[in-house]
Amino acid sequence: MKYADAMLGDHREPYCELVMNEAIHAKVITELLPRATRYVWIMTADLKDMHVRKGRRFVPFLEVLADLVERGVAVRLFHAKEPGPRFREDFDKQSALLKSDLFERLLCPRIHTKAVVVDGRAAFVGSANLTGAGLGAKHADKRNFEAGFVTNMPAHIDPLVAFIDDLYLGKPCASCKRRDVCPDPIA
Repeated sequence: MKYADAMLGDHREPYCELVMNEAIHAKVITELLPRATRYVWIMTADLKDMHVRKGRRFVPFLEVLADLVERGVAVRLFHAKEPGPRFREDFDKQSALLKSDLFERLLCPRIHTKAVVVDGRAAFVGSANLTGAGLGAKHADKRNFEAGFVTNMPAHIDPLVAFIDDLYLGKPCASCKRRDVCPDPIA
């Protein structure tokens, strides 16, 4: 059984795998993410222009997110700081992300979590940011040394989903001691 089938199939066996370095891109970006049917939540501290493999070519990751939104998949992107100009330039080219209510970006300077949740049924949690050297398709000799786990186990995913949902709802905002440096409080 292929990895992605084990992760999101109807008859899923408990699954937890350590993935490292370029295997993170293969498992998370090229196998798991395209199988989303309901939602994708991404958390990252750093957010940069990132290119990923899409078939035989490499495209801006934002194109992959736009494809998901166009298929009716809701995407939430949580990040700690404003992205750079190349990311914003690529973002402005993705009309699906600009116009659709299915895409949301939330900014919180306290986010340091790196996670990708797909349909509440599979997740990656690890060290890789949403950057070319982290989750992207950079050459093995140019990328960061990263590690994380991919799992479909409810004991791991359920608390992660609850944690991310609480952030989305702004629950920590009321007592946050960093509100003075927050450019866009969620609540």
